[in-house]
Amino acid sequence: MAGNTYDSYRESVAGRANVADTPALAAYYQQLEQLDAGALWTVANKIEPWQPKSESVPVLWRYRDLREHVLRAVELVTPEQAGRRVVYLNNPGRREVSAAVGWLYSGLQVMNPGEAASAHSHSASALRFIMEGTGAYTIVDGHKVMLGKNDFVLTPNGTWHEHGVAAYGTPCIWQDGLDIPLVNAMEAGFYAVHPDLQQAITHPVDDLTAIWGAKGLHPQKGDWDKRYSPLFKYEWEPTYEALTQYARVSDGSPFDGVLMNYVNPVNGGPVMPTIGASMQLLRPGEKTRAHRHTGSFIYQVAKGSGCSIINGQRFEWTERDIFCVPSWAFHEHSNASSSDDACLFCFSDLPVMHSLGLYREEALAENGGHQVASG
Repeated sequence: MAGNTYDSYRESVAGRANVADTPALAAYYQQLEQLDAGALWTVANKIEPWQPKSESVPVLWRYRDLREHVLRAVELVTPEQAGRRVVYLNNPGRREVSAAVGWLYSGLQVMNPGEAASAHSHSASALRFIMEGTGAYTIVDGHKVMLGKNDFVLTPNGTWHEHGVAAYGTPCIWQDGLDIPLVNAMEAGFYAVHPDLQQAITHPVDDLTAIWGAKGLHPQKGDWDKRYSPLFKYEWEPTYEALTQYARVSDGSPFDGVLMNYVNPVNGGPVMPTIGASMQLLRPGEKTRAHRHTGSFIYQVAKGSGCSIINGQRFEWTERDIFCVPSWAFHEHSNASSSDDACLFCFSDLPVMHSLGLYREEALAENGGHQVASG
């Protein structure tokens, strides 16, 4: 390659820059196609990019715009008709797989007091984050957990689970997060409905919170051999208290502010093998620096308001809004308030990135670590 620049070398090995089309090559490609084969140099730049090229785009879903449509679903379909009464979030770049970003699915589910969905199980791992309402509950493998605003609950893959709202409650809306697109991409999806439609409650209500929820303590007889967390519910109040205590003694991360991961209390790892989750606090007036990393991220605003800049595009958000950060997209967050904290719940496919050795991270070096924003 003498006399060639590094950039021209990159083009030659990554694409077809040095392979001009000829009648002989065109005939060759057709012959390979008839054999269900192909020439690597015609697709190399697409299937082996120099860096991640996400098909997802940054999106902000405003709760005030979606809420009326979510509630209208109550008038149009019953839980029995719909299976799950959900308005899902569709990324313009991932419509063919119904993903909110990357290989992650998100939707807003609504249930009225006294309603209950049938018990089911599936290969996808799932979570719920409560947005509004009282009296919501989830039953997972016979464990019933009661849920309040900003509580985070797991329904791990393969478990029997169902959801409902107690008769004394109010209409409830929560975000569903699942790895359905990932499981389908791996062609490993199964779905089953419980033979009795509802499962029996075989444990005291909120028993797993009582056993595993104590901060810094581990039960003496806490036997748990499953690959997901035994703490199916992570409550908002102790989560926010932990963040504020951390904020008093630490500056946190220059890229994420004060961030804490939800963890499996048995081993300190992620809550589920394919989905991780976190809650981060941005102090009043705090502005983080920009960085990017592999992995797809869905944020929900649990408290306060602010803005995020994602690949140079500015998104203003407030409580209950949802937005996504595609893989390898530069992003930074800002809490514009002068008096109150902002908190962002996030779930991602980071456990997959780490397990497969695919995680990479890079800080923005230019402009003092901040992007020039538009929009």
